[in-house]
Amino acid sequence: MQINTGNLEITHNLAEHRFETWIDGKLSKLDYLQDGNTIVMTHVGVHPDLRGQGVAGRLTEVALEYARGKSLRVIPMCSYVAAFIRRNPEFAELTKQRG
Repeated sequence: MQINTGNLEITHNLAEHRFETWIDGKLSKLDYLQDGNTIVMTHVGVHPDLRGQGVAGRLTEVALEYARGKSLRVIPMCSYVAAFIRRNPEFAELTKQRG
């Protein structure tokens, strides 16, 4: 199955502290912890059937845009998120100390 990541419906699940998408009943998600003005992105998990199609990148992009919109400092604990920020330097300022 080929996925058009631009059309993914990504939900911010506040109760579970994650951004998530369901594709054909298969969950993919980015987990985070938030403390005040800091968001720690702890894990990106994509269902094995959906890997390699840009789902993790789209989840990460949506989460980083959320952080930007809320003026949150991002701590990329997840190695995927850290690598995504290195590949997309327009998000690098989000990792800087605020205040």
